[in-house]
Amino acid sequence: MKSKDIRKSFIQYFESKGHKFVRSASVVPVDDPTLLFTNAGMNQFKPIFLDQIGSSYLRAVNSQKCIRVSGKHNDLEEVGVDTFHHTFFEMLGNWSFGDYYKKEAIEWAWGLFTEEWKLDKRRLWATVYKDDDEAYELWKEVTDIDPDRVIKCGKKDNFWEMGETGPCGPCSEIHYFIGEDITSQEASGVNNSDQYWELWNLVFIQSNRLQDGSLEDLPNKHVDTGAGLERIASVMQGKTSNYDTDLFLPIIDAIEKIAGSSYENNPVPHRVITDHLRMLCFSIADGALPSNDGRGYVLRRILRRAARFGRRIGLEEPFLSNLVKDVGKVMGDVYPEILERQSHIEKVIKSEEESFNHTLDRGLNHFEKILEGIGQKKSISGSDAFKLYDTYGFPLDLTQLIAREKNLSVDERGFEKLMQKQKKKAKEAGRFKNDAREYDWVELSSGEDSEFVGYDTLHIDAKIRRFANLDDKILLVLDRTPFYAESGGQVGDIGCIEDNGTNLNVINVVKENNTHIHICEGSFEKKNIIVKCAVDSSYRSAVKKNHTATHLMHKALKTILGDHVNQAGSLVHPDYLRFDLTHFDKISNHELLEIEKIVNTQILLNTKIDVSVQNYDDAKQSGAEALFGEKYGDEVRVVQVGDFSKELCGGTHVNRTGDIGSFKVTSESSLSSGVRRIVALTGTKAVSHMQMNHSIVSEMQTILNAPPNGMIDRLNAILKEKKDLEKRLKQKKDTSSYNENIFDEIEKIGDYQLLVKKLDIDNMDELKSFGDKVYNRLKDGVAVLFSVSDKKPMAVIVVSKEMNGRGILAGNLAKQVGGFMGGGGGGKPRLATAGGKSIGSIDDAIVQTIELVQNLFKGSEDAI
Repeated sequence: MKSKDIRKSFIQYFESKGHKFVRSASVVPVDDPTLLFTNAGMNQFKPIFLDQIGSSYLRAVNSQKCIRVSGKHNDLEEVGVDTFHHTFFEMLGNWSFGDYYKKEAIEWAWGLFTEEWKLDKRRLWATVYKDDDEAYELWKEVTDIDPDRVIKCGKKDNFWEMGETGPCGPCSEIHYFIGEDITSQEASGVNNSDQYWELWNLVFIQSNRLQDGSLEDLPNKHVDTGAGLERIASVMQGKTSNYDTDLFLPIIDAIEKIAGSSYENNPVPHRVITDHLRMLCFSIADGALPSNDGRGYVLRRILRRAARFGRRIGLEEPFLSNLVKDVGKVMGDVYPEILERQSHIEKVIKSEEESFNHTLDRGLNHFEKILEGIGQKKSISGSDAFKLYDTYGFPLDLTQLIAREKNLSVDERGFEKLMQKQKKKAKEAGRFKNDAREYDWVELSSGEDSEFVGYDTLHIDAKIRRFANLDDKILLVLDRTPFYAESGGQVGDIGCIEDNGTNLNVINVVKENNTHIHICEGSFEKKNIIVKCAVDSSYRSAVKKNHTATHLMHKALKTILGDHVNQAGSLVHPDYLRFDLTHFDKISNHELLEIEKIVNTQILLNTKIDVSVQNYDDAKQSGAEALFGEKYGDEVRVVQVGDFSKELCGGTHVNRTGDIGSFKVTSESSLSSGVRRIVALTGTKAVSHMQMNHSIVSEMQTILNAPPNGMIDRLNAILKEKKDLEKRLKQKKDTSSYNENIFDEIEKIGDYQLLVKKLDIDNMDELKSFGDKVYNRLKDGVAVLFSVSDKKPMAVIVVSKEMNGRGILAGNLAKQVGGFMGGGGGGKPRLATAGGKSIGSIDDAIVQTIELVQNLFKGSEDAI
């Protein structure tokens, strides 16, 4: 049975049992700060289990994309070494939210395995928690499993807890014996021998763990199950390794073709690369990017680890991006984001791998030096491991990997101490923790809360459900509200909430799960349950302009830069909009002008904005674009601008594009590797910005005395003149330094002085000026100063008054010196100049000049 058929069969089986299919959540958690990555199928349902929100359905089924690479669920070191650990995997699951319980969960799980999938009952075992007599008896009552194959186990294996406190309960696991000899099975092997594979875990959430460690019964009991698709595929395809299933083999085959390697002869590198590549593709597709901290650092570690294993099979050059298409071939029909964002994934991986390759070789060379220095020791010090990380970009696990190949250990504790001192290294534990606050709510009325009516009206009467005090702020929850809560990059509304004795300014609105919390300042009369709510209309109007403009700009960016562009973050503020996008090159001024032109053209068309509510799948099929970092339900709002753009969005928007007024980009910058940031203005803010710039240009036009189209040439001329003046000033400073030292180089020939020197002065006037200074210091001698100007040789010849009296004239010497350089010369008796044609002639000319003057000093009358 193919993996896609197993996945489909699982979902259809539970749909037939009244379960609602729920799409996989992003592997990058949208609204759970406690997680780096989604690591279990239950993550997206956690608010239901915690009674934070209700559910519109009581039964659910899905296949969840999961990543486990850190914390409690860290399988990284086992990946590829064994046959079943992965950083990325799919979790098949079915859930009951206060509906059916143990009986149905056990009965249906057994029915799927044995009746639908025809797994051999003689190889199946069931475990239950040692105190869960109910589940123990149900296995024997509602299934035909051999009673001897139902085993009671302890808390470690069969009791599930979400955390130190909170929902928890016993679980029942189904194990499968993979050994060849079916008669050799023993109960003691379950949970102890790798011949018994855990296939499915049925969790019965029935208790709440209190702070003191005790348990209390939950008012509603839930079922949470999880079955790894990869392992089930391995069993159903008759394999003893997950990597030999159709989920991995096509990618492994592609690696063999690229590397010319053999998976059979060297399985570990092929497995690691395949696993890590899947993890990278899905995390990047869901919006994560490699970086130096938090989630991004995990991606960087995984990518570099895969690149390192590539070298084991001869892949020295970047190769991972070439395999992204193969992941798409295997998974793209079920998870279309891999195909939709293939170009983006390839660019991110290629850029990161190229960056790593630049430092890898240097790091390996340094590693060899470390090995030479440790002598007989069997451990690499923490300081050496940290230098490999800090200087050469080696994550600790990569250093440990290479060390193991050399039968060495690494001082991990010493490394961690140095990491704590590294101020630039973000602390994962601090960055990804639960920010939810416990408020002391006072209930004023009962019923559902936070019905949002702000798309249609800005003024309503509402009933206060509860309030709380937070420092000097008042927090309110209403039965319904016109105030938009901070979401999807759009800031929360401001406004006022009033009634007799109550006069509150709403300074922000945030959302916790589905509840709108109004953060207010002012006076509050607790007896008033009914209040009047009014959103600041000018504030909302400015926000709407910027939000719709963000949609127009997003489409324009794709048009000008390419379909690889995706949103990597945004802020929709009343004063400006900020948009982070995936793009690896600086956006040129020309490209920005084209983007502005497209957006302003759409504004001038004054197109009506069409907002509709559609089924998610229908909306996607119609071409609507889902954005990174957003969480979508089954019903979604689709914001469409004519035939120009169509996006899923829960934010507020203008009625027509013309309402935006105008659009102007004010800055473009690099945010991180592969991510650019654009800031732009709309409406009156954009007009004010353009007016200010026009005023500056007008003032500059007056100062420069040039028309606008001539200002750049005028400025370039001024800058060139400034540069020339600075150069001449520098030369004057240089000649002053020559004044101090040059006479130390005068050669004494008999009673006469001789100075022949090449100077770094590229202006004949400066060279002559320096010659005048030499003349004032020269007594009974000759000086010839060479230099270069405009790529041609030149010289100044200086002859003292005494030498002039003996008939030696600078002008005559200049003709001969110029001749040495392929040119000529002339001038006055005391100072003359010479020039030539080739810079290369200077050195020979210097030698010939020295010989010429020496002959003059010896009284050779025919030298002139």
